[in-house]
Formats: sequence, structure tokens, C-alpha cells
Amino acid sequence: MNTDNPSVVPLGAGVVKRTTHLADGRELMYFDDPGTALGAERAIDARTLDPRPATATMRQDVLTGDWITVASNRQNRAFLPPAHLDPLSPQTPTNPSEIPSLYDVAVFENKSPSFGPALDAAIGDAPAAVDPPRSDDDLEHLGLGRTRTSVGRCEVVCFSPQHEGSFGSLSRTRARTVIEAWADRTAALSALPGIRQVFPFENRGQEIGVTLPHPHGQIYAYPYVTPRTHRLLDTIARSSNDLFQRILEFEQAGERVVLRGEHWTAFVPFAARWPIEVHVLPHRHVADLAETTDAERDELAPFYLRLLRGIDALYDTPTPYIAAWHQAPVGRGRDAVRLNLQITSPRRAADKLKYLAGSEAAMGAWIGDVTPESQAERLRAALDTVPEVTA
Repeated sequence: MNTDNPSVVPLGAGVVKRTTHLADGRELMYFDDPGTALGAERAIDARTLDPRPATATMRQDVLTGDWITVASNRQNRAFLPPAHLDPLSPQTPTNPSEIPSLYDVAVFENKSPSFGPALDAAIGDAPAAVDPPRSDDDLEHLGLGRTRTSVGRCEVVCFSPQHEGSFGSLSRTRARTVIEAWADRTAALSALPGIRQVFPFENRGQEIGVTLPHPHGQIYAYPYVTPRTHRLLDTIARSSNDLFQRILEFEQAGERVVLRGEHWTAFVPFAARWPIEVHVLPHRHVADLAETTDAERDELAPFYLRLLRGIDALYDTPTPYIAAWHQAPVGRGRDAVRLNLQITSPRRAADKLKYLAGSEAAMGAWIGDVTPESQAERLRAALDTVPEVTA
């Protein structure tokens, strides 16, 4: 087996990052657990791969101003492959997967990205886009038939080499390594030319649309501030820059808190939309994961694991969810938009899902199926059955 020695960067909590490249030039980063049993050498990706697809184009919806990326290359991505053909498992002689070596946590550029690989300017192996967004004003200008190159980057974050699982099934040490990877990638992607917002997330369950059961998440680096965040910035402008602190104090004083630590509080929000919805806020203002301290990350690992295991304890079978890390834009609102995690699930009963029908999907007018207070009460009872995470 041919091997190389990836470049090494020590991170927090004893995590080590090793950077190399896949056969088609995409970046691959190994994040090693503290005290890992893995060696320093990693296998070279010896596959013969097709050239990377051309960067997609985004089109403006003139009715809303939203930008819609049209990435037809995503039609060819893997769909629920058997374990022996898992593209996120370490490579074997019979499985030419995306990751050449055994790993603890691995992050690599998506083969079928919605954004990128082109950027505003050429950097490393990323080419310069032909027609990137020229400025914030350019993105917000309205006009019929407007297009721009979908610059940016999409990364896959593999939480474990195991074929099945989710973030909640990780050990405390492994969860801390993933959090360190999220923080590292948030900082790195925010520094790329043309990136305006970075979004780490995990989709869990076929009901959500997951196409790979392998425990993993993704990170999108967008060339624009997302519509959801635009609305948030407008809300802050109409209220105050301390909106998140006031929300935290309001929720901590109420009956919807489900878990509270020294640095983090989890609660069902006052106006929850989904049958299961939990928000997590840090107790001090930080704009993104890269700004969190080692102490905050250390507590987040067991805190988040216990929260997810509590959500799973609501029913006898695993609960599908989207876990979305909302972070401040790269160059706007960083003194007002606080990092926050939002976990949402359409599961409204053991055998029932909430589908977005006419009012929610067409008009954005939500109708809740259960009260947030009863949600919080059920989740607290479920969390009482979940022990503290110590390993």
C-alpha cells in the first residue's frame, strides 16, 4: 500500500488534523482523536477518477430575491448503498470509497457539490469563477433572468468509520473531536474568497431524505447570506442587538428548558413549529463555533450527546431529525447574531410524521400540532432516563 505523511496541525483538546488530497484534487482532512491508535501515515488515494464537475449556476427568483442553485450533478450521488459499498467507509480492495485510510473523523470536499469548487478568486486547487457574485448589492439587486456562478464549498464530515449511526451514538471523546473539526472548518471556510455564511448540519433518517446511513454531517459555505438569516437580521434591526440574550433569559425563566449546563441551555422555543423542536444557546455571545472556548466545547460534547439520546428515548425507534448550526454571516451582524443549534423533527407520534402541506409549504404559515410546553415536559421525562455521558 502506498502511503503519504499528511501535513499536521495540532488543534484543541489533543485533536490533530492531517491534511491530504484525493485522486481528483479534492481536499481530505483527518481529525485524529486524542490518544488515537492510528499512525501518522495514511494511504494514498490511488483511484482513477473523472474530472470534477463544473461549478453549478444559481438563478434569482425575482419574486423573493432568493438565489436557487441548479446542481444537476447531484442526481448521480449514492442512494442507500449496502454496507460493503459504503462510500464513507475506509477503502478496501472491493470498496473504492472516498476515504483511503481508517480514520477517527474525516472531512472532505463533496464529489457532487451544490456550491463550488470555483471561488471568487483562485486559491489552492479551486479555480476562479467566471461570473461570481460581485458584491452584497449585486446579490440583492432584482432582475429577470439573473444568474451567477454558485461559488462556495460543500464538505462531508464523517463522524466515524462505522457504517451506521449518528452523532448521538458517538463516544464523548469522538463527539469532542467532531466539535473541534466543526470549529476548524468554520474558520477555514469563512476565510475563503466569496464566502458569506458557513452552515454545519446533520440530517438523520430516511424520513428526512438521508441517502447514506453512515454517521455523517455536512458543511455548506454559501456565496450569499441565507434567506433565513436575512430575516433574522431584519428582526434584530427592528428590535435590538441583544435579542439572543433576551431570548435566553426569557426561556431560562420559563417552563420549556429541557437541559442546562454551565455554558449551554437547551429549550423548546416559545413558538415551536415542529412536533419535536429544541434550540441550544451558549450563555455568552459567540458568532460561530470557531469563537467558542475549549471549556465550552468540552461541555458541549456530553451535553449534546445526552440531548440527542433523550430525543431518541421519546420512542422505541430512532427519531429522524435535522440538527442545524445557525452561525452569524462572515461579514455582517456578528455582534448581534449568536451561534445557536436548532434540532427539528417531523415525528409527531411513534408511527406518524408531520408533512408540510398547503399552509406551511406554500404560504410559510405554520400550524403547531402540540404545545411547546407539553413537548418540553415529555422531553424532560425522556432525558431523566438517559444517564450523564461520561465516556
